[in-house]
Amino acid sequence: MSTHAPLVIGIDYGTDSVRALLMNALNGEEIATSVFQYPRWKKGLYCEPVKNQFRQHPLDYVEGLEATVKGCLKQAGADAASRVKGIAIDTTGSTPVAVDATGTPLALLPGFEENPHAMFVLWKDHTATGEAAEINAHALKYTTNYLQYVGGIYSSEWFWAKLLRTLRVDEKVRAACYSWVEHCDWIPYLLTGGNDVSQMKRGVCSAGHKALWAKEFGGLPPEEFFTELDPLLTGFRNRLFTDTYTSDKPAGQLSKEWANKLGLTTDVVVAVGAFDAHMGAVGGEIEPYYLSKVMGTSTCDMLVAPKKQMDGKLVAGICGQVDGSIIPGMYGLEAGQSAFGDTYAWFKNLLSWPLENLLSESKIIDKATADKLKEELEGQMIEKLSLEAAKLSLQATDEIAIDWLNGRRTPDANQLLKAGIAGLNLASDAPRIFKSLVEATCFGAKAIVDRFVAQGVPVKGLIGLGGVAKKSPYIMQTMADVMGMPIKIHKSEQTCARGAAMFAATATGLYPMVEEAMEAMGQGFDAEYHPDHKKHTIHQERYEKFKALGHFIETKMTANNS
Repeated sequence: MSTHAPLVIGIDYGTDSVRALLMNALNGEEIATSVFQYPRWKKGLYCEPVKNQFRQHPLDYVEGLEATVKGCLKQAGADAASRVKGIAIDTTGSTPVAVDATGTPLALLPGFEENPHAMFVLWKDHTATGEAAEINAHALKYTTNYLQYVGGIYSSEWFWAKLLRTLRVDEKVRAACYSWVEHCDWIPYLLTGGNDVSQMKRGVCSAGHKALWAKEFGGLPPEEFFTELDPLLTGFRNRLFTDTYTSDKPAGQLSKEWANKLGLTTDVVVAVGAFDAHMGAVGGEIEPYYLSKVMGTSTCDMLVAPKKQMDGKLVAGICGQVDGSIIPGMYGLEAGQSAFGDTYAWFKNLLSWPLENLLSESKIIDKATADKLKEELEGQMIEKLSLEAAKLSLQATDEIAIDWLNGRRTPDANQLLKAGIAGLNLASDAPRIFKSLVEATCFGAKAIVDRFVAQGVPVKGLIGLGGVAKKSPYIMQTMADVMGMPIKIHKSEQTCARGAAMFAATATGLYPMVEEAMEAMGQGFDAEYHPDHKKHTIHQERYEKFKALGHFIETKMTANNS
């Protein structure tokens, strides 16, 4: 490592933790990394899974920000801080929060510290399904289709549905809420010392994909669109934003307060924020028409296409297509699945019930031994299930599953849908059911590819990113077999933080374009899975059964809810 090379920091806010990555801005060498688990989230505070309520306290984010950046600088040595030129942030999304006129989340104000409605509404919070349905019905009343750039269907996971739900359920929050801010926009604002929310630089990524912003509309839909939906929304449009920015642009420079906290200088540039999967696609060296799959608890599937080639194309049922949301100058298209790794985690938790409930009551071993044994067995479970599932033959008549354990994100968002497993018999043991769940998640991924292709956007190949891609060869091989195309796996386990660092380097002016930062700082790929064409043929037959079972579930649920 050159002792004079400029350094940049990428900060990646995930569902369970935040990670900071300190990198050499010239060659992408990882200098240090630090992870902070959200303590309140880990305790399950402010969440009610039965109600699909998932909230995160801003203090988890603030404490994690300070701890991880300091952790990186401490690892890197005494001279590292003076060489840091830029910071960029990615977060989960849509994860918005109610703020006052200064841009302070209400949960940081007296009287709201323990109020879940004053906290960040996490991406997977589905309490606003009713509001999303209202927005979809309401949009049909207008000549202009304000949903055209978000796939034609508004989701309960997104900005306006969550705002409306919050205003309706909590009078105190409603009275104190001046504006509504995405997590990815708030952290750069915090770092740059923002104190007037009207001056906050909002990213085009969050605004275009989740908040109905489009340059074709001149910004957000008109005031009457929102007031006619519900008078509670009166005034919010004007207190939000008109202009948006790509993440290669500075949000500002590090404030004196945060420079002192972190041990950095006020010369450090803070880039405009974006969502994790979008920056992760850059960190994973996305190419035009290659579907970049960030595979973690859920999936976000990213695709970039040259603007000229997207003229007149609007892909229905995805999470939007936005100019500059991934790579400035190209259209960024987003799709994804609401549960991917969460599907396997659910099955692991199901199988772990005896460990949780019987070992602790055992009179044979003490509690400490029971806890250690439980942790050890749970840690081995998915790996062992994968090994056993890989040994099973693949038959057209095998158990078949639907992956909607957390609803369906795309194609055609519907968070009310539920999962299912069919074809069970007395031989259906844990590896066979696990195999059906893995196949279901891959079938869900195939449905996304089919939608792109059917609507004139080719998918030339697949790029696998994230924890599942790196750690689960069985799942990745199944993905290749189901898709009938190769999937190459990026070397880095931290592509989101790496992508953020690339944007930091660009925002500081070290690179004129993020593509140049990506080329200089990229790590390349270290694995590639190729399809077994015999299995692909069987999967194709089973995919038709998957679609038929999904149609049956959706039809019955729609009828029951009408």
